[in-house]
Amino acid sequence: MPSPGAYDIHDVPPSAKPPGWQRAATARARATLDALEHLVGGLGTGILAATALLFLVFAALTCLIGVGLLLMPIALRVLRVVADRERARLSRWGPEIVGAEPVPARLGDALRDPAVRREVLWLACHGTLGFFLGAAGVTLPLYVVTNGSNPLWWYLLPPGEASDTLQLISVNDLQTALLVSLTGLGWLIVLVTVTPHMAWLQAWPGRRLLSPDAGTDLNMRVAQLTATRAAALDAHAAELRRIERSLHDGTQNRLVAVNVLLGAARRALGRNPADAEAIIDRAQDAAEQALAELRAVVRSILPPVLIDRSLADALSALVADCPVNCNIDADASERCAASVEATAYFVVAEALTNVARHSGAGRATVKLRRREDRLTIEITDDGHGGADVDGGSGLVGIRRRVEAHDGTFALVSPVGGPTTLTVSLPCGS
Repeated sequence: MPSPGAYDIHDVPPSAKPPGWQRAATARARATLDALEHLVGGLGTGILAATALLFLVFAALTCLIGVGLLLMPIALRVLRVVADRERARLSRWGPEIVGAEPVPARLGDALRDPAVRREVLWLACHGTLGFFLGAAGVTLPLYVVTNGSNPLWWYLLPPGEASDTLQLISVNDLQTALLVSLTGLGWLIVLVTVTPHMAWLQAWPGRRLLSPDAGTDLNMRVAQLTATRAAALDAHAAELRRIERSLHDGTQNRLVAVNVLLGAARRALGRNPADAEAIIDRAQDAAEQALAELRAVVRSILPPVLIDRSLADALSALVADCPVNCNIDADASERCAASVEATAYFVVAEALTNVARHSGAGRATVKLRRREDRLTIEITDDGHGGADVDGGSGLVGIRRRVEAHDGTFALVSPVGGPTTLTVSLPCGS
């Protein structure tokens, strides 16, 4: 990502562009890091799924003595909580998975519910295979680092105890240590090659089993679209009120002042030309201020930088102007619809304003990703946390803008920090 003021890669001669292998390596590295992030997140829900699976099995077995009849409703509610956590996780990395209807109160109805049955099957898959894939995803980077750095520390161990991570090669001298470091390179190749497939395989049962039936999904989508349509109308009305207020309180007052000053200058022109000249200067200053405020209002409707350059460049300018030390990690080379890019721009602008005013943070990070038909923005800061959507601070406006585009909004802000705001917008394939 070029720094603000740097040349874009498309603006330089072909000879100055990075070679094709370098761009491919960068893309592969990004894919590997994203896959590792997915696997680590899946490991967290895998641990929850394994725990819930054990509890569900225990409740089912104890039904033979009657105790399980009291535990099964609790186990099914725990199952729904874990499944909803996985739905939220998968929705951050791809198409949104709509939550299921509440678990029926009666045990018999709950056991006959198709959504509950699919969740039980998912629990069995994710609590075993998903947990294993997540653990493997965490282990592979450790293998790369441990084996690759073996020549640096093998001699610190007692004789005969130094070896590779699989304990297949015993390290007794520098030559065998170098051999083990070569296996670290092999583990690196394995890491880069298989982790994207592992992340896909870990998420596949959740996307197949946790998605609602077509009819249920359609009904819920109709209700959701009705709500987002109302939110879009509210957001549109709020935007019109903001523009009207800006023009009325700012630009209009400046123009009224210009008119008054020009009238005063006309009356003073015959009596005292020196006073008339001073009044005309004040009128010119007021006109320049009115023009500046008018430009600010126009830019707030659609920033020109989004038209002239890309969304990543526009966000780089925002990050550069942020009072808090802020970094941007953007990987979205394809252009989206102008309305989507404008929404993403204003989401980041409002979020960084909140970070500067309310969070007490010393550092913030903006992460932009385009994956198929979703544009994801993640803003993280190391402030004191405790942010609440219902508490105002511009978060309600951000959520309404996002919901107006049928996007998703997620805020995680525990007291003490850090705060992470994640927004996902549909942008077409």
